[in-house]
Amino acid sequence: MSSGYNILVGFKRKWQVLLWLETLLYGLGTSILIYALFSKILLAVLIASLIAGVLLIFTKPWKPSLKSAASYMDQHLDAIEYSTGLILVPENELSGLARIQQNRAGNILVEKYKTIQPPSHLKWSVLFFALCLGIGLFLNTIGIFPFSQNPVSPQNVSDEIVFIATDSSIAITAPPKLIKQELEIKYPAYTRIKSVITSDMDIKVVEGTKVTWRLEFDEEIKEAFVESAGNSYAMKFTDGIYFGGSEMSSSGFYNFKFIDLDDKVHVSKLYPIEVIKDKSPETQILGIKQFTSFEYKEDKKLAFRTKITDDFGIGDAYIIATVSKGSGESVKFREEKLKFSNLQIGSKDLDLSKEIDLDKMKMEPGDELYFYVEAIDQKQPQKNVSRSETYFAAIKDTISDTFAVEGTMGVDLMPDYFRSQRQLIIDTEKLLKDKSKLSAKEYKSRSNELGFDQKVLRIKYAEFMGDETEEVHAAEGDGDDHDHEEEHDHDRDHDEHGGHDEEEDPLAKYTHKHDHENEHNLVPEEEEKKKDPLEEYLHNHDDPEESTLFTQSLKSKLRQALNEMWDAELYLRLYKPEKSLPYQYRALKLIQEIKNSARIYVHRIGFDPPPIKEEKRLTGEIDKVHGFRKTADITEEDTYKSIRLALNRLQTLITAREKVEVAETDKQLFREAANELAIKAIEKPGKYLTTLQQLKWISEDVEIPYEALIELQQGLLQALPAMLPNAFKREQPLSEINELLLKELEINE
Repeated sequence: MSSGYNILVGFKRKWQVLLWLETLLYGLGTSILIYALFSKILLAVLIASLIAGVLLIFTKPWKPSLKSAASYMDQHLDAIEYSTGLILVPENELSGLARIQQNRAGNILVEKYKTIQPPSHLKWSVLFFALCLGIGLFLNTIGIFPFSQNPVSPQNVSDEIVFIATDSSIAITAPPKLIKQELEIKYPAYTRIKSVITSDMDIKVVEGTKVTWRLEFDEEIKEAFVESAGNSYAMKFTDGIYFGGSEMSSSGFYNFKFIDLDDKVHVSKLYPIEVIKDKSPETQILGIKQFTSFEYKEDKKLAFRTKITDDFGIGDAYIIATVSKGSGESVKFREEKLKFSNLQIGSKDLDLSKEIDLDKMKMEPGDELYFYVEAIDQKQPQKNVSRSETYFAAIKDTISDTFAVEGTMGVDLMPDYFRSQRQLIIDTEKLLKDKSKLSAKEYKSRSNELGFDQKVLRIKYAEFMGDETEEVHAAEGDGDDHDHEEEHDHDRDHDEHGGHDEEEDPLAKYTHKHDHENEHNLVPEEEEKKKDPLEEYLHNHDDPEESTLFTQSLKSKLRQALNEMWDAELYLRLYKPEKSLPYQYRALKLIQEIKNSARIYVHRIGFDPPPIKEEKRLTGEIDKVHGFRKTADITEEDTYKSIRLALNRLQTLITAREKVEVAETDKQLFREAANELAIKAIEKPGKYLTTLQQLKWISEDVEIPYEALIELQQGLLQALPAMLPNAFKREQPLSEINELLLKELEINE
């Protein structure tokens, strides 16, 4: 029974394999034929998968089972007497006679199973596959279909350069013919892309690629040129071949031109140049929070991963770590560059790991660490540099010095050394100015960092006001970005820190002095004795509204400033710094009002206005007072001026119908229109390339038919932007009464 059972199992497997193989051969044959015809691998795979899926519905290679195999044996082996099914039944479930028949069926199956083959149509599938393979090889050899040819092969002339004479007169002799055209593309070495030689003149390369053109004519010519962006570059002649080369830096269009021995000019059609910019590396820190704090006694190690990707390979990557020690005006910074141990130069995708030990960085309680990863690619000559977001780590300070009232010692309630609102406004405006130069990721990162600084400033002011509900200890600002809310308007570098004037009282802006001359006379002596002289300086925890240095009016202004800071931070976090600026300006204005309210002003030495004549005061005589009106016409520069002028000239040519001579001024006009159109054609070459080509030919004095002029006119009209509604004021004659009324209104404004 065991041998017979194993034979049935093997027969079933062989049956399934043949069905799968049959389906696979039909699909592969179809894919080879489709690829030979159209040279599109995705189309071939799609159609092959579709056909294979349909065949699977009919072949069902998963369907054959042991019962199917036993039934097939019964039908093709008469000697087994339809007893193959007994082999699948356990012996303990059979009677004595059935066991004898089971044993007999197993012996017959062992002797004759090799004469039985599973049912399949494998021969037909093999024949179909061989036929498709032969047809594909034949089509590829003779090149009967243009799709099957290699687009970068130097032997393949997929787009032969055709020159058109600019002089429309009948030529006595045949013009020179181009017998060889080659374009050699040498990519920058750092890209590790091999050089290519092709006959296709369309250029799509990486920035910095060097291209060389080679043209060979069947007879002698005077000169050959390469024209691009309105400039003409002469090609060198060596050993019967004209050479020309250039380094690709920007997208555009170019064409060829040559002058034959009869001084006739011949120009080619335009060919596109698409230059792909080398992208900066993308850097991201993973596996760590943006801020981490450690107790002094715990293990102070930061472990994280850094993922860096680049399109052509990474040249270097490292960590810039800055340690800040101290606080206030005595803060000090130390910057270090940390290397990765598993950095692989040239890799396009890196997953680096790093562990920073704060003890090895010689950090002490109260110190803070700011670090980010900087990545550099291999671009030449100027490398692309990118950096990750800034991450923070701090060791909690277990000991802090505080000031208390002791004798004549004052109360130090000044806020810590932090970034000013004015500096935040300056940095936000700089971010908006640099938006076009930054990637989306870097733009959002810098906006988020400014939002973090705004949060630090808001929390510091809230702490100074006496808000117990603020998360004061969460105010971990950039140590290198701190600044005072000072009087100075100059920009501060993030790594520099100024201090207060030693002679200036640090509490002068926030307290109200009572030792001025004659000031004590404003308050009755009894009330002055009863009032605690330190009451307005102490932090009263019984009443949160009173736990501040400020009077009630100043407190309300400071609360308004905090609310403005909330909204400013919100829009910075939402990556909308332009919406954050109004709130920042209002917060700065409120802060200045609070500071100015505690100052004493003296008479400023400077301009003194002339005295007013007493006899003229309050008389209401204004005959010598004249109104001022300034009128300015603001016009937007028309970027399609030449195209509009060219359309007018084309309309004249089309209306004339007969041949109209194109003057040199017209040629210059069409060249300028072509330059304007080229900017749009770079973005959509398929839409404007034909129109640009026609402009090029008409500017080169190539005669184009009447229908082509109409087509050119339509193409230029499509290039123009849609006209916007133009509102204007209609002038109406004014009566003398209306003029007098307007004059009175202007005077009374």
